[in-house]
Amino acid sequence: MSRSAKEAAAAVAAVAVTTPVQLERLGEQLRKLRLLKSGERLEALLQHAAEQELPYAEFLEQVLSEEVAAKTSKNIAMRTAMARFPFVKPLQTFDFDYQPSIDRKQVQTLASCHFIEHGDNVIVLGPPGVGKTHLAVSLGMKAIEAGYRVLFTTAATLIEKLTKAHAEGRLEEKLKLYTAPRLLIIDEIGYLPIDRIGANLFFQLISRRYERGPMVLTSNQSFGAWGEVFGDRVIATAILDRLLHHAVTMNIRGNSYRLKDKLKAGLVRSQDDTATQPGGEI
Repeated sequence: MSRSAKEAAAAVAAVAVTTPVQLERLGEQLRKLRLLKSGERLEALLQHAAEQELPYAEFLEQVLSEEVAAKTSKNIAMRTAMARFPFVKPLQTFDFDYQPSIDRKQVQTLASCHFIEHGDNVIVLGPPGVGKTHLAVSLGMKAIEAGYRVLFTTAATLIEKLTKAHAEGRLEEKLKLYTAPRLLIIDEIGYLPIDRIGANLFFQLISRRYERGPMVLTSNQSFGAWGEVFGDRVIATAILDRLLHHAVTMNIRGNSYRLKDKLKAGLVRSQDDTATQPGGEI
């Protein structure tokens, strides 16, 4: 009998030592402990351990490692769903070559999520279509992988919900909802005008999270234009004062991804990288 045949026979014999009653009992115990992945793969794990003649400690480590990996994957999927991202795009799918104005190393540093630990905000500025939301979502996904709770919202939806809660006497409840996540992502600031009530409510949220809850924000407007966005330069200044106290700002100077094919075909002209782009002080 060849060596491989002997090993296979030994594996079958080893698994056979485990009686059907024992397998059923082990499966039931694993289910009670909610070690569901191990329960599903119990026979395969036992056979592999027999084939490799694994020491008890190594076999136990393998079982627990698989279980931890399965639970981690499930938790990430659950937190991703709870984050309410408009789409799921990991950072590795971002085309840095198409947007050379972005410092790839800076983004990779942000992806380590140290900015969350330090309580820093990340503000991404640039014209429509250059990948601001993609970067925000990707950083949010990295935060989820690191174990943080994340919530995504557009500025328009945020203001709408805060305004409605204020009118219904539920503002405190709604502010707590947006204050609770470790990382809050607010997308598309400046795409729609904000009235004075909305500006005041937005300021209250920023004040709640100031130096306690980091945020990622995107905007197509320069900081100098935020006075018009919020309809009040004083409120805009107060908001920026808190946001920029501990913040990393990225300016994307480039072309819209939605124009990528048309640019290649020469149907539209590329933006001048030296043109004025969002940024600067209010």
